[in-house]
Amino acid sequence: MIAIIDYDTGNLRSVCNALERIGAKYCVTDDVAVIRSADKVLLPGVGEASSAMSKLKERGLCNVIKELTQPVLGICIGMQLMCMHSEEGDVDCLGIFPTGVRRFIADREHGVKVPHMGWNRINNLKSPLFKDIDEGAFVYFVHSFAPDVCDEAISLSCNGRQFASALAKGNFYGTQFHPEKSGDVGEQILKNFIEL
Repeated sequence: MIAIIDYDTGNLRSVCNALERIGAKYCVTDDVAVIRSADKVLLPGVGEASSAMSKLKERGLCNVIKELTQPVLGICIGMQLMCMHSEEGDVDCLGIFPTGVRRFIADREHGVKVPHMGWNRINNLKSPLFKDIDEGAFVYFVHSFAPDVCDEAISLSCNGRQFASALAKGNFYGTQFHPEKSGDVGEQILKNFIEL
């Protein structure tokens, strides 16, 4: 069973739909006991970092997430919350991944748009999360902030600057892109996560 952590940050329906398409069993919950006993845990999210962190704190989930020993996948803001600090709302985050999250700088002359929205490539793939995924595969992004490149980066992408489009440390994984909106590539990544 996959526990999808519910902390009022949107996009849960699209994550649920993607899991249903690949035949995965899941529940949407903020119940600590259910989260701790799940085989896998998803921390999805769409929204603003400081308010999302506040919602995790209100539900008493910060330490629970950090103490999980099963595979955990953060998606978009979920991955950003697993980093050290975010410029969005100037907030300290969970500190699982040793990198910060910074805003993109728009640059019309060079075609850099903020938010970074649409299909982009993932490169330098370095994890079982990307089994059977081709180097340079396209995935779907919607974000204005992204983690800096660090040793824990397992894929890199570019929008004016290179950024970590996926991270991994121990049992924790994160994707800045939305696998649930990334077609066949995204479904394969979710299957790979389930098989970890």
